[in-house]
Amino acid sequence: MSHPTDAPPAIVYYGDDFTGATDTLATGARAGLRTLLFLRVPTPAQLDAAGTLDCVGIAGAARSMAPDEMRAELAPVAALFRRLGARVLHYKTCSTFDSAPTVGSIGVAIDTLRPAVDTPWTAIVGGQPDLERYCLFGHLFAAAGSGGEVHRIDRHPTMSRHPVTPMHEADLRRHLALQGLADVQSLPYPQYTQGFGAWRAPASGAVLFDVADNAHLQAIGRVLWPQAEAASLLAVGPSSVVQALAPQLATAPHTPARVAPARGPVLALAGSLSPVTARQVAAARSFETVWLDPQRLVVDARARTEAIGVVSALLAQGRHVLACTVRPGTAPATDSGVSARALAMAGGELLAGVLAAVPLSRVGVAGGDTSSHAVQALDAWGLSYRAPLAPGVALCRLHSDAVQLDGLELALKGGQMGGEDFFERLVHGNA
Repeated sequence: MSHPTDAPPAIVYYGDDFTGATDTLATGARAGLRTLLFLRVPTPAQLDAAGTLDCVGIAGAARSMAPDEMRAELAPVAALFRRLGARVLHYKTCSTFDSAPTVGSIGVAIDTLRPAVDTPWTAIVGGQPDLERYCLFGHLFAAAGSGGEVHRIDRHPTMSRHPVTPMHEADLRRHLALQGLADVQSLPYPQYTQGFGAWRAPASGAVLFDVADNAHLQAIGRVLWPQAEAASLLAVGPSSVVQALAPQLATAPHTPARVAPARGPVLALAGSLSPVTARQVAAARSFETVWLDPQRLVVDARARTEAIGVVSALLAQGRHVLACTVRPGTAPATDSGVSARALAMAGGELLAGVLAAVPLSRVGVAGGDTSSHAVQALDAWGLSYRAPLAPGVALCRLHSDAVQLDGLELALKGGQMGGEDFFERLVHGNA
């Protein structure tokens, strides 16, 4: 088996949360790129076991980190990129760009990763049309749920009220300037129809590429890949970065498989505060719902042990279980002083405990931070793509040296992703 350093990958990407990282995994795999998502910076042995890859992913949780913690998290990613000799270093953000100077700062990420590449300017891809995210004249717009009304991001019913990183500015140039990235040049979408002949790359700073449709992504890819071949490049944005580059790299797209019904009881863990997830929970008719007290889950180890026991017992009886930390009609736990990150970490401990007690074949997790910390709690090292479960949500295969975990099917869902039947699809598939 050849080592990736013998044939360098074209792209190394870091996902700032696990749900987004799996979406990029799916994007690369569907485009025909040999892609594997590692759950932390891989060891040489893990890279060797993976074989030759076109796209190497690293799932992280930088979206919920303070600046100093982000720098420590991303420094090994920069070192891996240099060591592998890849051409594009992709910092994968949420498609809504929600971030703040003190939490998940995109400016801090760029400042930390830019020294690893040769190109003196950073490419920022501003939209992901497949997820109904659009960037027009530097301003970000997003649909409220799949097929919902499109709002300017600072007027979005969910993202403008995000409990950790609310979006109060739609102009991404101003949004990023608050995070220390003041020199952002906007490349508006009408220029795409005229070609890029008159455009010249800047000597420094960043270029924000508008994205109104997928044809714009193809045009962006035709600009970025020759630049990356000449001098390695830092690209920032959602999975549309890989979507833009893939046609320059892959010979044929992957034929997507359908998701078969689960082979046994399914566990779903919902920690998302999104109204989209709330509607999905309400429509989850195949599940036994277990309501978890978020405050007790965080502060009381006995409460976590009890919850693990309750959920495990139901699963052992062959019942599908939906464990929720947000009860409809109640105030979010964060309103009572419970840290969103602490709650996500408690959810991860719950998931690890249940999987240690009951062998399962399929698990779903809703919520970006919840997914990140839940998967980090598992004794596993990688994810590969299986099939699309819903727009922006892939069903993946877990890779682990632990026999009980290796091969587990895992779906990680951001709060805004999926239709109302998401949890039902997790059980019954879409075949």
